[in-house]
Amino acid sequence: MFANLYENTILKNPKSIFVILLITLLSFGYYSKDFRLDASSETLLIEGDPDLEYLREITDRYGSKEFLVLTYTPNEGMVTDTSINNLLSLKYKIQSLDWVHSVITLLDIPLLNNSDAPLQERLEGFKTLKDEDVDKQRGFKEILDSPVFRNFVISENGKTSGIIVNIKKTPPLEDIENRSQDEIEQYRDQIKKQNHENILEIRDVIKSYQDIGKIYLGGIPMIADDMMTFIKSDIVVFGLGVLLFIIATLWFVFRKLIWIIVPISSCFFSVIIMMGLLGLLGWKVTVISSNFIALMLILTMAMNIHMSTRFLQLRKSNPDKSSLEILTLTTGKMFWPILYTVLTTVIAFLSLIFSEIKPIIDFGWMMTFGLITSFIITFTLLPTLLSFAPTKNISVKEDEGSKITKFFGKLSLNYQTPILIVTIVVIGLSVFGISKLEVENSFINYFSKNTEIYKGMKLIDEELGGTTPLEVILKFPEAKQAKEKTDEDDDFDDWGDENEQDDEKYWFTKDKIDTIANVHNYLDNLPQIGKVLSFSSIIDVATQLNNNKPLGTLEMGVLYSKIPDGIKTEIIDPYISIKDNEARISLRIIDSQENLRRNDLINKINYDLENELGIEKDQYKLAGVLILFNNLLQSLFKSQILTLGLVMIGIFAMFLILFRNIKLSLIGVVPNFIAAFFILGIIGLLGIPLDMMTITIAAITIGIAVDNSIHYIYRFKEEFNKIKDYKETLTTCHSTVGAAILNTSITIVFGFSILVLSKFIPTIYFGVFTGLAMLLAMISVLTLLPSLILVFKPFGK
Repeated sequence: MFANLYENTILKNPKSIFVILLITLLSFGYYSKDFRLDASSETLLIEGDPDLEYLREITDRYGSKEFLVLTYTPNEGMVTDTSINNLLSLKYKIQSLDWVHSVITLLDIPLLNNSDAPLQERLEGFKTLKDEDVDKQRGFKEILDSPVFRNFVISENGKTSGIIVNIKKTPPLEDIENRSQDEIEQYRDQIKKQNHENILEIRDVIKSYQDIGKIYLGGIPMIADDMMTFIKSDIVVFGLGVLLFIIATLWFVFRKLIWIIVPISSCFFSVIIMMGLLGLLGWKVTVISSNFIALMLILTMAMNIHMSTRFLQLRKSNPDKSSLEILTLTTGKMFWPILYTVLTTVIAFLSLIFSEIKPIIDFGWMMTFGLITSFIITFTLLPTLLSFAPTKNISVKEDEGSKITKFFGKLSLNYQTPILIVTIVVIGLSVFGISKLEVENSFINYFSKNTEIYKGMKLIDEELGGTTPLEVILKFPEAKQAKEKTDEDDDFDDWGDENEQDDEKYWFTKDKIDTIANVHNYLDNLPQIGKVLSFSSIIDVATQLNNNKPLGTLEMGVLYSKIPDGIKTEIIDPYISIKDNEARISLRIIDSQENLRRNDLINKINYDLENELGIEKDQYKLAGVLILFNNLLQSLFKSQILTLGLVMIGIFAMFLILFRNIKLSLIGVVPNFIAAFFILGIIGLLGIPLDMMTITIAAITIGIAVDNSIHYIYRFKEEFNKIKDYKETLTTCHSTVGAAILNTSITIVFGFSILVLSKFIPTIYFGVFTGLAMLLAMISVLTLLPSLILVFKPFGK
C-alpha cells in the first residue's frame, strides 16, 4: 500500500514534486539568513551547574572586570628609557580606544619601598616607575621582589611584562524581562560584533608597535572571537573540501556528469533546508557542531551513492524496463535498508542529548533533523531528477572497486580462522587501551601551536604565572571578635580615631590569618600551580614595608581601616570579604605543563584541605573556570559511557526488527562495535585525552558504520534466497553491494579527513579518528561479517 502511494505520488509526478521541493528550498533558504554562530564560553558549560552559579556569586562579591592581556617583551631592558617610553606610548594608544576602561602596566604599580618617607606618606602619595624622580632600577627591583606582582605583571627573569586592558562594561539590556527572544539575541549578537571590532582594533595597534619588541594578545574576549573566526573558517573549509572530494569521488565512480549533478543537488537541498531550519529554530552552531555541514554532506552522499549504484545495477540487469519501472524497483529495494541506516545513525546522535551540555544536545538534534531531511530529499529529489535525465548506457565503474572487494571476499572465504584470531587480538588491545582512557581539559592544547591564542597562552603560562584560573574560598566560622589592644610598636598607632571601623579592624584574628597563610603556602608549593594571590600576599608586602617586622593582627586591622580607598579596592578587597566573613585565594594553573591531570589536582586539593590542613568540609569551596570545564568533561564522559550502552542496545533492537533473527542481528552489530571500541582503545594507547569532541566518536562511529552492515546483510539475504549457496552469495555481494560500501566508505573516510585542516585540535582528532574508525568498520564488514555468516549460517544450511 505504502509502495503504491509512493509510486503514484512521487515517482509518477516528478515535475510537481520538483516544484514543491524548489518552493521548500526557497522558503528555508530565506530563513538561512538567520543562521548564527556562537563561540562564547557559555556554550561549553553544563546548564544549571551549581558551580556556575557559585562562580557568578563570587565574581559579584569580589569584583571582576572583563579584560584582555598583552605580553610585552621589549628589545632592550625593561626599564631603559626607550622601553619605558615605548610602553607609555603603547599604553596611551590603547587607552585612547573608546571601548577601553583602563590600562594597567608595570609603570602603574605603586612603589612603596622607593623612599625613606613615613609609611603613611608613602601610601597616600606613592610614586611609580614613570615618575621622573624615581630610581628606576630600585623601583624595578621592588616590583620583581614583590610577592604580589612577581610572576603576575612581570616575569621572574624581568624580561616580559603583562599589560592588563580593562574593557568598559556593556550597558545591560533595559527591561530585559519584557523583551522578545529576538531582541535579546540581537543584543547578544551586537555585543559579539563589537567584541570582534575591538579585537581587530587592538591588533592593529599591536601591529604598529611590533618593532619595539614581541607583543602577544590574550584573554577570554580574544579567545571567544578567535573561536568564532575558527568556526566560520571551518564551516567554509570543511564544506568546500568535502564538496570537492565528493565531486571527485562521483566522477571516479560514475564518469558521467549527470551522476555528479544528481547527488550534489541532494546535498545542496539538504544543507540549505537544514541551515534554514536552524535559523528558524534559533539554534546556533558552536565549536562542537561546526562540522555538521560536512557531516550532512558526507551522510547524504552515502545514501545517494547506495541508491545510484543500485539503480545502475538494476538498469544493467533489466535493460528492457522503463526508467519509471527501474526507479520503482530501486526505491522498493533500497527504502528499508536506507531507512534503517538513518534510524541507527539517528540513535547514535540522539545519545548526545543525555550530555546535559546544551551545544552537544543541540548537535544531537541538528544531526537527527539533518538525517531525516537527507532521507526525505534522497527519496524525492533523486528519483525526480533521474526521471528527467537520460539514464541508458550508463554504468557504474566497478572494476577498481571489485579488485579490492574481491580481495576481501577471498580473505573471507579462505582465511576465516586467522580473521577470527585477529579479531580476538583487536578486542584484547581495545580493552587494554580503553582502560587507559582519561578525560582532560587542557585548554591551551585545543589550539594549533602556530596560532596567536597558543603563543599568547604559552607565554602567559611560562612567564606570568599560568592561564586557567581557580579560586579557593575560605568561609570562617562565626566567633566573637577579640577587642584587646596589644602593646606593639608599629607605624600605624598615630593614624587617628579607630572607633569608627572597629568591626572591620577586629575581624583580623590570628586563626583567620594563619588559615589563609597555610592554604596559600600549600597551594604555592604544588608544581601544577603558577601564581597564587591572597590576603597573605598583601601581609608579606606590609611586612616588607614594616622593616621586615611581622604585623600583629590588630596592626593588620588598623592598616586595613586606614589605607587609601583606591589601594584597598585594587589590592585588598579582591581577597577578603569582612561582611561575608570569608577570604578568597586566587590562583592560576600552568596549563601547558606536561602530565597535568586537572581532575586529579582538584581532588587532591579538596582532600588535602580537609585531611592535611584540618579545615572543615563546609569551610572551603573551590570555584572557577577550571572547575566548570572539569565538570563538563566528567559529566560528558559519564553520560557518553552510559549512552554508548543505550546506542548498542538501540541498534541491536533495530537489527532484530529489520532481520527478525537474533543470530543475524548479533553477527551484524559485532564488526561495528569492535571498530568503535578499537578506536577508543587506540586513543587510550596513544595517551590522547578525551575531550568534548573525541568523547562522542564511539557512539557516532557505531551509528554511521552500522549502515554498511545493514546494506550488506540486506543484500546477502536477498541474493541467498535466489542462489541458496553461502560462498557464491558472498562472491556476488562483494562485487555488487561491496562496491557501493567501498565507495561510500572511502567518501566518508576522506570526508572526515578534511577536518584536519581545522585550527581547532579537537576537531582534527574527531576527523582523524572517526575516519579511521569508518575505515576499520568497512574492512570488518567486508571480512569479519561475511566470515561470521559463513561460520554461523544464520539463513539456514
